[in-house]
Amino acid sequence: MTNPTAPLRDDRRVVLVVAILASFVVGLDSSVVNVALPAIRQELGGGLVVQQWTVDAYLVTLGSLILVAGSLSDLFGRVRIITWGLVVFGIASVACAVAPTGEVLIVARALQGVGGALVTPSALALIVAAFRGAAQAKAIGTWTAWSSAASILGPVVGGLIVDGIGWRWIFVVTAVPIAVTIPLVRRISADVVADHRARVDVVGAVLAVVGVGGVVLGLIEQERLGWGSPVVVAALVVGALALVAFVPWELRVTRTTGAPLVPLELFRARNFAVGNIATLSIYGALGMVFFVVTLFLQEVWAFPAWLAGLATLPPTLVLLLLSTTVGGLSGRYGPRWFMAAGPAVAAVGALVMLVVSDDPAGYWFGVLPGLVLVGIGITLMVTPLTSAVLGSVPQSEAGVGSAVNNAVARIASLVMVALAGVVLGGEVSVGGIHRAMVVMAVLLLAGAAVSALGIRDPTPDHKLSAVDSSPDPTQGKDRTHGEPPGRS
Repeated sequence: MTNPTAPLRDDRRVVLVVAILASFVVGLDSSVVNVALPAIRQELGGGLVVQQWTVDAYLVTLGSLILVAGSLSDLFGRVRIITWGLVVFGIASVACAVAPTGEVLIVARALQGVGGALVTPSALALIVAAFRGAAQAKAIGTWTAWSSAASILGPVVGGLIVDGIGWRWIFVVTAVPIAVTIPLVRRISADVVADHRARVDVVGAVLAVVGVGGVVLGLIEQERLGWGSPVVVAALVVGALALVAFVPWELRVTRTTGAPLVPLELFRARNFAVGNIATLSIYGALGMVFFVVTLFLQEVWAFPAWLAGLATLPPTLVLLLLSTTVGGLSGRYGPRWFMAAGPAVAAVGALVMLVVSDDPAGYWFGVLPGLVLVGIGITLMVTPLTSAVLGSVPQSEAGVGSAVNNAVARIASLVMVALAGVVLGGEVSVGGIHRAMVVMAVLLLAGAAVSALGIRDPTPDHKLSAVDSSPDPTQGKDRTHGEPPGRS
């Protein structure tokens, strides 16, 4: 019988493995693409603009549609939405592998973002449904650590594939974890859905896609067309208007149907609001640093793809080794000071990388120690941040809460990648990476300050009750639906 304190408790081992593998698929694809960008540029052309769009086409659909996916996760079941997402992601990966032009690759990458949007919030929401209290924080830490293995395998294996048999094969690699994960998903005996069947906010989704996509289009294309180009101006204006219209539309939907794309009442929870502000700053910085450093190693220092992948591993190794421990400690002592210290340490790492020059030997005393500090900072921050944000929303809205936080992170990254052309001055250079590291440090310090001033740790009584109490199973909106054995 399912424990009412955790609807998926009986399946929690399988749930954790599925959440890890599903996130692994999305993370693997993201991490392999960066090392392939120079090879893609060489074969398909298009310069820095195509490289930016190869990254951002995925992030635009992921960052904007992840909000819809969070609602779908709560409405139709997290297990079902993960399955759909994996199928879409697999189809899109094949399309990327056979893309004959840069334009086709960009469209296929956007479709991958749709699959990633369906997978991402549901994976974390399954953990929230299966675990409670300190066990939940530890499970999130384990999920963070093992799903980050994708970031370890991605750059190195992706680099070897790019140098050995070609960049197209990196997209074939994602088929392996998908093939393993889908059968495991079907072993989960229950699902969590909402009792109500509210309509999906289609207009809100369109406004989000147009708003985010328009701004990113303008920022990326300005390098090729110039700020005065009608295309750039129109994209920025339309995108800005859509984003401005988004909030009043969501308020209107809240009053009428009660099913907005983003439930703005979630932001009344202090840790949810502050955590997402910190996410915006911190993940914007991290999105830029890995994009810029990977390109710098290959295009300025002439590292082969596999070596560039190996050289950018330190942050992920630190994350893999320490995330579970940090997750347990933040569950015991609260997330506030972890979230404040982590970005500050990472900012120091960014500033250390200001010593790099044209000499590749600078990796050992500039890039390597800088990336290690960035890794320590990420490790201190990422699990406490996730726990603080999701711990502040009702379990029945964990899917959309996770989606909002993931969307903020992805949108922050894609905007900063779009701005990379402005920061770099149109090409990757020593001066460009110095400017990028300064921007990164400023954003990280802002995230640290926001966390220190705004995040509130749970009281000891609240922590204890989260572990020991058994709330009335009739409260809340979730219900568990068991599926007959063998039913698809």
